[in-house]
Amino acid sequence: MTAPPTRAALARQRRRRAALRFWQGYRTHRAGLFGLAALALFALIALTAPLTVGADVSRVTDAPGAPLQPPSGAFLLGTDRFGRDVLGLVVWGARVSLLVGLLAALLSVAIGGVVGIAAGHFRGAPATVLMRVTDWFLVMPTLVLAIALATVLSRSLATVILAIGVTSWPTTARLVRAQTLAVESRPYIERAKALGGGHWHVMTRHVLPNVMPLVLAQTTLTISSAVLAEATLAFLGLGDPTVISWGGLLQDAREAGAVSSGDWWYLVPPGIAIVLVALAFTLCGRAIESVLNPRLGVAR
Repeated sequence: MTAPPTRAALARQRRRRAALRFWQGYRTHRAGLFGLAALALFALIALTAPLTVGADVSRVTDAPGAPLQPPSGAFLLGTDRFGRDVLGLVVWGARVSLLVGLLAALLSVAIGGVVGIAAGHFRGAPATVLMRVTDWFLVMPTLVLAIALATVLSRSLATVILAIGVTSWPTTARLVRAQTLAVESRPYIERAKALGGGHWHVMTRHVLPNVMPLVLAQTTLTISSAVLAEATLAFLGLGDPTVISWGGLLQDAREAGAVSSGDWWYLVPPGIAIVLVALAFTLCGRAIESVLNPRLGVAR
């Protein structure tokens, strides 16, 4: 006679079934599949950049080509003002732009999730203070706050990540708070409190698992905004000058006068890369929202 499955085994079975149901729903969204395929391609390009273009692609001295050379057989996307291969720079820039966008989005969603759950769980003065702070950040222009923070701190990738993350969390906090209030109105929450469950138990064991799908969808959408914000800060000269990013390439092209001189190959590739990555994350986020909450009615 076989022993009954343990609680951990039952939990793993439920997670596998939930993941399977999620994938079955996700793959019916053609736009979401297109976004996922595009993200997989960009991730592959970023991870293999040291093998495909080499780590010395950013070297200014002994650049392989002539400055501002148009596309040719030797340089498919031309060269920049230093004679470096634009294609190699765009490929290597994917590593920084995607890394900054991902880490900044995770920081933003983490702050927003903690504030949202706390404001929804605790009532009275703590919730009022948290939501007034959230409202203040919400009405302030995010880009202006990020620029101000990036200006007063040292120019580095950590500064860019911090500037984007600590200024873009209020929307997530609002959404998570609303979901927390809906979850805590359910009968099993009252039952957990009656059985002696404390604040930490209720928030981590009951509220957090129910708001995680919303947090997942919000993270995917926030990454696209973080990538655009990183490109904006780098374009304004507030990024790390020692690394290559798509926004930094646009800033270099502006300084080289590529717009006035018609050197389109210097401007278009990093701009298209930024647009495609932001679009791919947005498509994935909308598809995830539609699967997790079918009432949204997102078009497939």
